[in-house]
Amino acid sequence: MSESRAYRELGEAGWAWVLEQVRDDDGPWLPDSVTDDPPDAPAWDRDSLYSGIAGLAPVLAEIRCGRPWTTTERGLADAVVARLGTQAAVRVEPSLYDGLAGDVTALRLLSAGSEQVALQRLSTLATPNGWPTTLDLQPGSTAPANDVISGTAGIVLAAAWVGDDQGLALAETGCEALLRAADRTQAGLDWAMWPGLQSRGPNYSHGTAGVAAALAVTGHLLGRDDLVAAAVEGARHLLAVGSLADDGFVVPHTIPPSRREVEPVTYTWCHGPTGTSHLFAALRLAGVTSPDVTDLHRRCLHSVLTCGLPQRLRPGFWDNDGRCCGTAGVGDMLLDAAQTAHHEAAPQRAHDLLTAAGEMADALVERAIRGTGSDADLGERAYWRFVEYRQDPPLLPPGTSWMQGAAGIAAYLLRLARVLDDGLDAVVVDRPDQWWAVPQSLRLTGR
Repeated sequence: MSESRAYRELGEAGWAWVLEQVRDDDGPWLPDSVTDDPPDAPAWDRDSLYSGIAGLAPVLAEIRCGRPWTTTERGLADAVVARLGTQAAVRVEPSLYDGLAGDVTALRLLSAGSEQVALQRLSTLATPNGWPTTLDLQPGSTAPANDVISGTAGIVLAAAWVGDDQGLALAETGCEALLRAADRTQAGLDWAMWPGLQSRGPNYSHGTAGVAAALAVTGHLLGRDDLVAAAVEGARHLLAVGSLADDGFVVPHTIPPSRREVEPVTYTWCHGPTGTSHLFAALRLAGVTSPDVTDLHRRCLHSVLTCGLPQRLRPGFWDNDGRCCGTAGVGDMLLDAAQTAHHEAAPQRAHDLLTAAGEMADALVERAIRGTGSDADLGERAYWRFVEYRQDPPLLPPGTSWMQGAAGIAAYLLRLARVLDDGLDAVVVDRPDQWWAVPQSLRLTGR
């Protein structure tokens, strides 16, 4: 069996398992994990991009790039659009991974133009300081957060990704708020997850790397040098707190170090160089040459490729295979970089990165748990179980979602199979948090 066929079949098996978990209660919903005691009602984040039905949209978009939707998939896509479109008109939570900016993402991927209802709602909820949150980040406070996952930076990225007049106006509003929320350091600018928080997670999901990326791409789109300059100052702060040792670049997981985290440096999308590499791609898009952002992007990838992942070298090192915190997220970033290298006529680098992306997929093949579903027409099912070694038993229940489960893993495997078959010029299902990291001509939403 060819590699592409093996990856495709496993991706389809993972997706078939996810489809079996979808339920209906005033529209589709998805339990975020499958246990012996399943929930009988949707969770509060049922519609979210992180763990809810919005996270099924990028999977459906990926599937449609490789084959026609089945009747079941078409019905699910229509139901997701109907549910999110209705809820967006009244939703209060604005964030990318738990709210309206996630609705923007899903609606645009499944039904281009339908995202306008969510953009309009974000316009209504905007304040000079950003978007008040409903998430329980600070007890008793609804003050705007700054970060990609739950705050202003993520909303900015979604609005900039849409890129129309309303989206760019929203992105500019958010960037003004981020400028006011910055903390001056000796080396540059730093952003906490929310203003006043002493502990910092400086990498992509909750800190300076993600905020600076949002400023860089918006500054580029609007021609605002001050936003790009602020993003550069964010990068300079990261250089001051990070390490350039061994030809790489890594930034600590938490500053000051957290007693919760066994690994002071991690290599993931959320808290490591996998995600932080996107900052340097954004600065490159904006035309920045000092610091050398091309070299810093390369260093991030070098750190990822030489740290030992996806092997589980020790407890706590690499216990997750999902998009947010694990193997699928690394693989997807490597595919972005491989397709970019190919576009830039760097064939050896493209080959090496594609090979590394295959190594991530091979780990997913090895760790898949397979079984047969009740509907023989859909064939084999597959899912993955992550590990939390600090709990007993350490094996976690299988997750379903985009960021922490089989949906996101399946999309990665299907994308890799498609690239192997169609070549490195294959279309990319771009998203708000990485669209600038792939060639414009390959972006699904940019065509």
